[in-house]
Amino acid sequence: MQITFDPSHPATLPVDALVVPVGATGDDAVATSPLLRELDAGLDGALSGLLTDARFSGSAGRPLVVATLGRLPARRLIITGIGAAADHESLRLGYAAAASVAREAGARTIALALPAEEATGPAATAAIEASCLALYRFTTYFGTAHRGPDAADPDTITVADTTLDPTAGQAAIDRAAAIVTATTLARDLVNEPANVLDPAAVAVRAAQVAEASGLEFTEIGVTQLEEMGAGAILAVGRGSRSEPRLIHLIYRPPAEIASGRRIGLVGKTITFDTGGYSIKTGEGMLDMKIDMAGGAAVLGTMSALSSLRCPHEVHGVICAAENMISGDAFRPGDILTAMNGVTIEVLSTDAEGRLVLADGMVYTARQGVEELIDLATLTGAAVVALGNTTAAVFSTDDALWQRVAAAGQATGEDLWRMPLTPALNEQIRGDVGDIKNTGGRPGGAISAALFLERFREGLPWAHLDIAGPAFGKTARGYLPKGATGFGVRTLLEYLSADRG
Repeated sequence: MQITFDPSHPATLPVDALVVPVGATGDDAVATSPLLRELDAGLDGALSGLLTDARFSGSAGRPLVVATLGRLPARRLIITGIGAAADHESLRLGYAAAASVAREAGARTIALALPAEEATGPAATAAIEASCLALYRFTTYFGTAHRGPDAADPDTITVADTTLDPTAGQAAIDRAAAIVTATTLARDLVNEPANVLDPAAVAVRAAQVAEASGLEFTEIGVTQLEEMGAGAILAVGRGSRSEPRLIHLIYRPPAEIASGRRIGLVGKTITFDTGGYSIKTGEGMLDMKIDMAGGAAVLGTMSALSSLRCPHEVHGVICAAENMISGDAFRPGDILTAMNGVTIEVLSTDAEGRLVLADGMVYTARQGVEELIDLATLTGAAVVALGNTTAAVFSTDDALWQRVAAAGQATGEDLWRMPLTPALNEQIRGDVGDIKNTGGRPGGAISAALFLERFREGLPWAHLDIAGPAFGKTARGYLPKGATGFGVRTLLEYLSADRG
């Protein structure tokens, strides 16, 4: 799909669908929108009545398709609500809904008009970002017997505006394209079946991303992990034929924009989770290919840093393992020694994500980074507490949390800070080792975060438990059914908001 900017007037473009954003109700929509007034005149005043009859509310994400019957250059208009506030998330919801109905209507060429009151680069980025993300579909494995959805994807999406400087317009398109490509990469990885994407295949994909994106790449296998004393990740991956590994990617900014900051990202990447000997139910295993969404978010983020001119040095570490059952798999009651010497008493082999992160966080901290951010589909307790759309965030540093929260607010990814309650440390105090790998059901997301805190090596740290929003049971806005790529857009905003 081609994405372009056109400085022409939107009403002059001969496209299959022209998307017009509106924040007012049907009675006021035409009166408050210069573009709608022009289009209404071309339709001999019919548009005003159509909007009123359809009870068009202008609320975000509510589109109305209007056939122009040859009276306008565009074959159809898609009037889409963006809400009265018209903030960037409302814009995203409006353009996402419009893109979806445009595809359903068979549109192959789509033009996006910008709100008259906000014809800016950020608005153009939001429009393209949401439109493309809403059109995402994972169709890799549809065969000849079932070719997938009937409606074809559009060939081109064009932002059209006469007031936005073309250079700024193209820059907005380029930024949106980088964000969409990174998010799509994360979605694709999570949607891949576990028989295709095991730890070895993750390393291959990461090497390809590194080569394409100008990143340094290191794959740390079993022998090196043993030499490092990474007993936690080694134990988790021991039951699988595909050996565990740490995958280390480094982005170094050009000297002219380098900030001097060094940031570490760590992603849990359990390519399939049976629960090990603390085995899950059959139903509980159905979606367990998604247990690598944290690592997928890190890899997607790393892929876009060069395009977005990130000014910081960023280390992305992917902790890849498969939690399987075999004669060599780890067991409840085992004692593991992590890379920093902390001994871990295994109560549940199904609390494996925090084990791979333990070694991954220590390794990343020792690369000279100044702060750590980890992402993981870690606990069902976070989903119970916050639902399926909000990530739980735990942080040892108020300033770091505030920066992450601001990035989430800007991108529309919901984050909620949770407490690192000291009293719950008693739940993970070990009986025969330093700490237990689970503190039981009460406060489960908190005790998991307190476990991870032992491995931050004294650095400012934020832990994003994305178990809820990483995967959707139904489509919502610009988020598809299946993998959402949650976390990529927040991390990219965080890392590039003050870019050079």
